[in-house]
Amino acid sequence: MESTGNNSPWQNHTSLVEFILLGFSDVHHFQGFLFVVFLIIYLIILMGNSLIILITNVEPALQSPMYFFLGNFSFSEICYVSVVIPRLLRDLCKQDRSISLMACATQMYFFLILGVTECFILTAMAYDRYVAICNPLLYPLIMNNRMCLQLALGSWISGVPVHMGFTHWIFSLPFCGHKQLNHFFCDIPPVLALVCGNTFTIEMVIYVIALIVVTIPFMLILASYLKIILTIVKLPSASGRAKAFSTCSSHLMVVALFFGSGTITYLRPKSSHSARTDKFLSLFYTVVTPMFNPMIYCLRNKEVMVALKKFLLKWIVL
Repeated sequence: MESTGNNSPWQNHTSLVEFILLGFSDVHHFQGFLFVVFLIIYLIILMGNSLIILITNVEPALQSPMYFFLGNFSFSEICYVSVVIPRLLRDLCKQDRSISLMACATQMYFFLILGVTECFILTAMAYDRYVAICNPLLYPLIMNNRMCLQLALGSWISGVPVHMGFTHWIFSLPFCGHKQLNHFFCDIPPVLALVCGNTFTIEMVIYVIALIVVTIPFMLILASYLKIILTIVKLPSASGRAKAFSTCSSHLMVVALFFGSGTITYLRPKSSHSARTDKFLSLFYTVVTPMFNPMIYCLRNKEVMVALKKFLLKWIVL
């Protein structure tokens, strides 16, 4: 394609001004069915996480650092899925699936930022459980309001400058050939597939960033839970061990789902990538996992279940 000049980084190397998101156009007979399924899932995610945010703010029994971070995580989940699913629903009911380069870059940027935010919030939640179980006497001193706010704020803003520069770099590269993006949103692998020339350097940068924002937090979580497990098994009473495990089990399940799908997607070799596999994995960590997270935290956490019942009973009585 011809260059359009050097007026803007977004126009530096290519005249391409939009992509076409192919999404699930290969199963066009099921577009209506998929629209209904994804709409129901989206509503479940919104309602489930909104309910968690509400009860963690109004119920006195849930006014602790663990539930402060859970409220932050639920809010990030709402933002995370809202970057992807509304656009997917729009494309399922329209023939025009085009998306401008700026809109594509914006979607990728917020998707990456919110993904990193969730990684760091899950790490903060693991640290909270580590301090609560391994250093219970120091817990009120360490996990004070200031520390909780610092951890939450750091989780929300730490990835902003890195991914702003990274997204700008990707969309400053020259695109060539067709403009069809074989995906349902602007994720990194399908966008890089349309880049002209050698992408080795930027792929190495992706691996480095993934190691920093995925692998390191995951290793910190594993180290925290290894120490937690060693502490729990030394507790003298069976009821004490059961209570300690119950406060951690829901978090561990969410960590396994989130980090497992993310690691497979961004750290597997390029040779193993295929459009169909990428779309399936992306559905898992953008739609399926966020749908189960509120259910896991509500069904696996007794304190949340009790608070939820009390909250619903109040509204039923009113």
